[in-house]
Amino acid sequence: MKKNNLWINLRIFFLLVIVTGVVYPLIITVIAQGFFHKKANGSLVVRDGKKVGSELFAQSFQSPGYFWPRPSFTNYTTLPAGGSNLSWTSATLKTTVIEREKKWEDLEGPIPSDLLFASGSGLDPHISLDAAYFQVKRVATFRSQNERDLIKLIQSIMEKRSLGFLGQPRINVFVLNQALDDFIEGKQNVQRR
Repeated sequence: MKKNNLWINLRIFFLLVIVTGVVYPLIITVIAQGFFHKKANGSLVVRDGKKVGSELFAQSFQSPGYFWPRPSFTNYTTLPAGGSNLSWTSATLKTTVIEREKKWEDLEGPIPSDLLFASGSGLDPHISLDAAYFQVKRVATFRSQNERDLIKLIQSIMEKRSLGFLGQPRINVFVLNQALDDFIEGKQNVQRR
């Protein structure tokens, strides 16, 4: 009787190993590659044959000629990703936010909160429309561009609410900065003609 139970348990074990360890991952991989190829491969952005980043993760942009992402508690590293877990009453959080406010002193108006507080993962690639518009003057001045052109650029790549009602409209900072480079390069090529 015990040998019979052992044989049944071993067969179930190996069946589950094959189903959950081989068959299921293969099916999911085929579906992902077939229907969501770009996302399944990390939403990598390639420019001039080189991988320059991913649309899924925030990256540090410090030049005044680029739009800046949300702050990151992990300095934009994917391992370990995470938030600070500091509460609203934390003196450390208050000091950190005051330091972040200094970064924006040269711009007018109230600073959007997503430029002062990190996201839960520290890697959120999106900022609000307010945060993007807040930075237009600085980027336009540094790049010698018309502010209206940059506002149109933001509106052209804005991601709308998910399913039309979930969340808020948002901007992927990496995508915006790539579009900014393309826009300026395109204008320069037109001027050269």
